[in-house]
Amino acid sequence: MAKLVSIKEAINLIKDGATIMIGGFLSCGAPDKLIDGLIENGAKNLTMISNDTSVPECDKGKLIVNKQIKKLITSHIGTNPETGRQMATGDIEVELTPMGTLMERIRAKGAGLGGVLTPTGVGTVIEKGKKTVDIDGKKFIFEKPLGADFALIYGTKADKYGNVAYFGTTRNCNTVMATAAKTVIVQADEVVDNLDPNEVIIPGIFVDYIVEKKAGV
Repeated sequence: MAKLVSIKEAINLIKDGATIMIGGFLSCGAPDKLIDGLIENGAKNLTMISNDTSVPECDKGKLIVNKQIKKLITSHIGTNPETGRQMATGDIEVELTPMGTLMERIRAKGAGLGGVLTPTGVGTVIEKGKKTVDIDGKKFIFEKPLGADFALIYGTKADKYGNVAYFGTTRNCNTVMATAAKTVIVQADEVVDNLDPNEVIIPGIFVDYIVEKKAGV
């Protein structure tokens, strides 16, 4: 299968009501051109799983402003006032999850696990309505795995086989999200014929489609 496609070809796979994971910590490692394509596509009533909602004028934040997100599963929304406003008015359902717990739930899905046990949130509102387990006198919350229909992720460099490499902190949650979605779309700054195996962070077996950012189409 040819993995290198245009932004339009990749994004047109996403339909109303889909669940999407989007990588990046704020704008660091966020697949901005794929997000712009999703805005142009206009798919709505989406469930978005992301570390944050960035700021109103950038990447993930623009999806909030454009009211394409029906439900949000995230760690923090404080940098985007529009997310808080829509949460208060009921225009968007927000499930706030501690950052470590969010990443572990995604990792569990990718690893085929039935869930994770965490002490984070015990005795707080996070525990409400969830199963708890006592292990050696210590209480843990059981958190279910978290997957998606699509993962939109960033890569510094990819090869035609879908192997992905990263520079610095841009890998953030992109790497774990690549394991937990039915369809994984990578926006790479550069696409080469072959990556040095020592550079590979995400093996190509996880990647379905690649978009080269400098191509812009």
